[in-house]
Amino acid sequence: MPDRFWPLLANGVGWVARTTGAPASIVGGIREAEAQVDATAVTYNVRPMQEIVANSIAKQRLTMILLSVFSTLALVLSAVGIYSVISYLTGQRTHEIGIRVALGASASDVLRMIVGEGMRIALIGVGIGVVAALGLTRLITKIIYGVGANDPLTFIGVAVLLSGVALVACYIPARRAMRVDPIIALRYE
Repeated sequence: MPDRFWPLLANGVGWVARTTGAPASIVGGIREAEAQVDATAVTYNVRPMQEIVANSIAKQRLTMILLSVFSTLALVLSAVGIYSVISYLTGQRTHEIGIRVALGASASDVLRMIVGEGMRIALIGVGIGVVAALGLTRLITKIIYGVGANDPLTFIGVAVLLSGVALVACYIPARRAMRVDPIIALRYE
């Protein structure tokens, strides 16, 4: 290789050309123009700008995809956990619910009681989570692009999403508790 070729590689000299057609169609013209200026120059690694940009942010994109997958998995696991706990607690209270219904409690009273107790626990958990997140967001500020460490819109959105998931997870066992037959529930124990 000629000695003049190395400074081009060492300095990272590159060309950027804007085209309206396919980028590969202008490579020949660029090589010809470059040969007129310097016959020893070599044009290589011709790629569209979209590919260069995509490669430059590939690590951040992978990090965000993994973060999204794991956070979705955590959301599903939390919904299943809340559903399981509320369902178990509701099942343990079948006798009590039967007595309440026998004494005149309406289905909406039972629904309100079960959902209210479940949401109280869930909202305490969301509150603790928001406080913990406020303290821990500084650790991931370099990963999340365009979102501040204490972005109120993000915190409100996540709190509302988690509260909605908890509401649905509490509503399903509460619907089942509304259908408890008092006679069967009283015979239960």
